[in-house]
Amino acid sequence: QVQLVESGGGLVQAGGSLRLSCAASGTIRSIDVMAWYRQAPGKQRELVASITSGYTSNYADSVKGRFTISRDNAKNTVYLQMNNLKPEDTAVYYCNADRITYVSAGRYSEFYDYWGQGTQVTVSS
Repeated sequence: QVQLVESGGGLVQAGGSLRLSCAASGTIRSIDVMAWYRQAPGKQRELVASITSGYTSNYADSVKGRFTISRDNAKNTVYLQMNNLKPEDTAVYYCNADRITYVSAGRYSEFYDYWGQGTQVTVSS
């Protein structure tokens, strides 16, 4: 079975920094795209940043220049370094992994659009 486990959320003052981590566990062979989404109260879930297995990254306009996404393919882990945090960054942050290739019963199988449980980030003004 595959699991995505997030860590690193918390409470920080405006202008501060946090680093989120998301580790995928299981007999994983590869993960195509890993991403961070967030959902604030009363709002839709939105893409924050994504990164391919070839390290091509993409960011929402609202976080460009402040957040950096990275990944360690050997550890099946994605990170989100968040600097200069603003109160409007307050949300539950979710890790997403798309097209996970893993081994089960001696065969390769795939998961698509797999989600972590979420971690709360709160930025106080």
